[in-house]
Amino acid sequence: MHEILIEEKILARNDEIAAENRLALSDKGIYTINLVSSPGAGKTSLIESMADELKKLPVSFAVVEGDLEGDFDAKRVERRGVPALQITTGRACHLDAHQVSHSLQWVFGHAGLELLIIENVGNMVCPAEYDLGEDAMITVMSTAEGDDKPLKYPAIFTASELLVINKTDLAPYTDFDITKARENALKVNPYLKIFETSCRTGEGVKEFATYLAELAKAKRRS
Repeated sequence: MHEILIEEKILARNDEIAAENRLALSDKGIYTINLVSSPGAGKTSLIESMADELKKLPVSFAVVEGDLEGDFDAKRVERRGVPALQITTGRACHLDAHQVSHSLQWVFGHAGLELLIIENVGNMVCPAEYDLGEDAMITVMSTAEGDDKPLKYPAIFTASELLVINKTDLAPYTDFDITKARENALKVNPYLKIFETSCRTGEGVKEFATYLAELAKAKRRS
């Protein structure tokens, strides 16, 4: 019982900071997404692929990267001409609201920013419990995984507003059933909006980027 109380206290404090983050970002008119997935599902590749599409629309955006070690992903994003800030978590398997709060001064230093993408640490368990102050959590799963992922890790899919099924170009070479994956995801969360993308072929990337741009523009107008 004592351990449960400690965990509840930690989550309660996280939620308080997340609310502060959300208010600060909203005051600046910045639409914020929390991008989550298992390792290797293609979150960074998706951001890279979206970069040119978002610039064409145009949408001003930046990326906060969460990883256990190194700044590999932040450097990849920066090579696409997108501002990126690395948060190194050490052994922590997820970002929390406190860590994100420390990035906000950097975020707000980019005038006219409309969209903030927080790429969380690759993990399909812990990030579901930690609100960062985002407007929407988006889960990415790939065809290199199992199409039963939503049934095995329901919390992350329940917490998400959107699902991206990535690496669709690999589907013919795996046992992954895209139709079944969609059905399983909607069983867990019938309100999920689902996109299918391939960063290699470009399939669905423009549509996904355009949808995010519309959300960002709508928030800026409001």
